[in-house]
Amino acid sequence: MKSSIIICVTTLILASCGTDSSLKHQHSMNPLLQIFDTPYGVPPFEKIQNRHFEPAIKEGIVKLETEVKAIADQDEAPTFQNTILALENAGSVLTQVSRVFYNLNSAHTNDSIQATAREMAPEISKSSDNIYLDETLFLRVKEVWDTRETLGLNAEEQKLLENTYKRFVRSGAELVDKDKERLREINGKLSVLTLNFGQNILAETNAFQLVIEDEKDLVGLPQEQIEAAAQEARENDLDGKWVFTLNNPSVMPFLQYAENRALRKRIWDAYQIRGNQGNDNDNNAIITEIVTLRKEKAKLLGYENHSAFVLEETMAKDPKTVYTFLQQLWNPALAKAKVELQDIKELAAKDGVDPAPYDWRFYAEKIRKARFDLDEQELKPYFSLEKVKDGVFDVTHKLFGLTFEEVQDLPKYHPEVTAYKVMEGDGEFLGILYMDFHPRSSKRGGAWMTSYRSQGVKNGERVAPVISIVCNFSKPSGNNPALLTFDEVTTFFHEFGHALHGLLSDVQFQSLAGTSVPRDFVELPSQIMENWAAEPELMRTYAIHHETNEPIPQELIEKIKRSGTFNQGFATVEYLAASFLDMDYHTLENPLEEEVEEFEKNSMDRLGLIDEIIPRYRSTYFNHVFSGGYSSGYYSYIWSGVLDTDAYQAFRESGDLFDPTIAGSFREHILSKGGTGDPLEMYVQFRGREPKIDALLKKRGLDEVEITPR
Repeated sequence: MKSSIIICVTTLILASCGTDSSLKHQHSMNPLLQIFDTPYGVPPFEKIQNRHFEPAIKEGIVKLETEVKAIADQDEAPTFQNTILALENAGSVLTQVSRVFYNLNSAHTNDSIQATAREMAPEISKSSDNIYLDETLFLRVKEVWDTRETLGLNAEEQKLLENTYKRFVRSGAELVDKDKERLREINGKLSVLTLNFGQNILAETNAFQLVIEDEKDLVGLPQEQIEAAAQEARENDLDGKWVFTLNNPSVMPFLQYAENRALRKRIWDAYQIRGNQGNDNDNNAIITEIVTLRKEKAKLLGYENHSAFVLEETMAKDPKTVYTFLQQLWNPALAKAKVELQDIKELAAKDGVDPAPYDWRFYAEKIRKARFDLDEQELKPYFSLEKVKDGVFDVTHKLFGLTFEEVQDLPKYHPEVTAYKVMEGDGEFLGILYMDFHPRSSKRGGAWMTSYRSQGVKNGERVAPVISIVCNFSKPSGNNPALLTFDEVTTFFHEFGHALHGLLSDVQFQSLAGTSVPRDFVELPSQIMENWAAEPELMRTYAIHHETNEPIPQELIEKIKRSGTFNQGFATVEYLAASFLDMDYHTLENPLEEEVEEFEKNSMDRLGLIDEIIPRYRSTYFNHVFSGGYSSGYYSYIWSGVLDTDAYQAFRESGDLFDPTIAGSFREHILSKGGTGDPLEMYVQFRGREPKIDALLKKRGLDEVEITPR
């Protein structure tokens, strides 16, 4: 999930940049600076042009400057209302503009938007620093904080006060002037570096094409993938050829099925060397500078390293806890992966092959088919995107009573986007949900949830959220609809869980709404939804063959169930390797002096990672931690995995996978609360106890291996 957008636009910003009179008329006509006079107040996408963004951002900064200056300079003694609440409500114009801009920069970008992002990044960083390093403003916040016990605040107001005070302190408000100036420099540089990192990966991904001219090089590939590659070729004026790209729906099936080993190696090499080719999109120097600057910033703020700074505000609390947790899983996962490797070596030896990383998926798929009589291509005809969407809606209705009504005439930022009105069972309006499913050159890779407006309360009325989920699923090809892999199915359920977190939020303050929770808690609502995807009871209702209209046979469901822990050693190891890599970079207490490639190799060697597996994300395309807001937080997916499997166990124990009491409790204590409470306390209120790791180990087939903590 992408949350850096949320962080960016909810951070208060102040700047000294102004606007001259020649721009006033332009501002008055700028749709981003008006109240969105559209159905449900969604952005008027059809009116927004690239030229509107920069002046709108600058105008938003100016308006925020005026609002915050008034808070800092007022004569009245500081109170919760005139200082903390006033800061919460400041900057609405900039928030409105930024949400549209940064969402489009991820989901439907272009050269103009990227140039504006690069130009505005240091201005926005500077503006944020002007707020949080303002001594007069901080003294007002601190005075309210120091008298908090006497203010009679409710729990949500207390949390808002705590967050506001901590944000100032963690942003350097208590530093001496010299250190404040250095912090400004660091923040400005990091804002540009992290942006450039992500733009480089998008450019690298778009730059590569594997063009196949000889049909014999397609042997092994499913017909659907061949048709998709032919369509990609036609779209690139390469009629009569086949084009494969580095987007997951193209590259991963190629690695899984293509018999031509040389071509598997070629596309694999292109995939895993992104950002590491010594060209204009090279990320090596960027990583070194990001890591070094993050380390220096943490030291300035009084922390041993960047991870210590980040993790202070998470469930894990400190790096030692994260390392211990990861190691607890690493040992059994690596042991299982080594067993899987032996099976792969035995099969590959029959082809005279010593397996390399680009062979793993190919031979694993053959083993899956032989061992479980399960070919993933058997499944795809049952997972048409529309039917899977119906299944997701059905689960949500059974759990929470929600209904979804497509809105055809709502403004959209791309023709492929669909929009839905989300309602309670009694018809009460909850919010708007956008969904954007397929890859394109204007969209970054991966899948994420974000928002164009967060839930809150204004003038006593609920502000309905506008939520969006963005994915990169397989496209329709030939005469077939979009047919998903089972991994894509679970991704859909996953992102929809994030969407529910935003839609079902029921809090007073927007900065505490929905997914505004610690990084290692935010994946609980998403990952618990994945559990329903494979439930036979539900699968029979949405896994419908797109041609015969027959539900998936029980035999296939049983095969999926029996193969549930297959290849989980590999999947867990590649994920954990990336998590360790993230932590190793960000627990450095000295500048990064090794070359990035050498640092990564040394990190993996210490773990004992086998040569046939690489980290899920190598350093130079690790967007999560160098561009996407997950630095020292990539571990959170599996940390939340403990929570989600334990939480789902509550439904299993009840005997009803849609138990209304348990679902109601999950909504009440988790989904509706946003960031208004302590995550562990919220979980205990739902579950009645702290989470246990047992269910996760069993789900991944790691429970049969002895666990040895570090």
